[in-house]
Amino acid sequence: MVEEAPLRAESGLQGELFPDSSLPDELVGYRGPAACQIAGITYRQLDYWARTGLVAPTVRMAHGSGSQRLYSFKDILVLKVVKRLLDTGVSLQNIRVAVDHLRRRGVQDLAKITLFSDGTTVYECTSPEEVVDLLQGGQGVFGIAVSGAMREISGTIHEFPAERADGVEIAPMTEDELTRRRRERATG
Repeated sequence: MVEEAPLRAESGLQGELFPDSSLPDELVGYRGPAACQIAGITYRQLDYWARTGLVAPTVRMAHGSGSQRLYSFKDILVLKVVKRLLDTGVSLQNIRVAVDHLRRRGVQDLAKITLFSDGTTVYECTSPEEVVDLLQGGQGVFGIAVSGAMREISGTIHEFPAERADGVEIAPMTEDELTRRRRERATG
């Protein structure tokens, strides 16, 4: 069960992750193996969660043998949050409730959320005051800053091949100087 703490003054909200509105394109998706690597889960988990509707791909579902699911940036973010909640001992039933709650949010809204869990219930906090109130009540044990998970994904997602659901070709990303130097150092 996701419980929302009462909203506070606007000034107490966490900063936006994408302040310049450079949100990922909703038609861009990543195949299952890439989604697994980015989210840190196994393909077996991904397949089970898709078949049971816990986290289904929103860009493209698989339609028969040989077709590929495509997971959006938001889908991969939710996969990463689910993995973290499972790692803390939250039941799959409570995770389903939390995921349903997260699905109703836009990516920018998700960047403002910190999830806390006491191992049974998942709590949503959107301001530092709510976090303090929750911790003072002795309820929160483990916290997941969704914006932190978003930053992790944003930092690695460009390393994986993406495709568009509408078939339009995606221009390859140009390599910046730091990336080029790291690659050269790694290859010797």
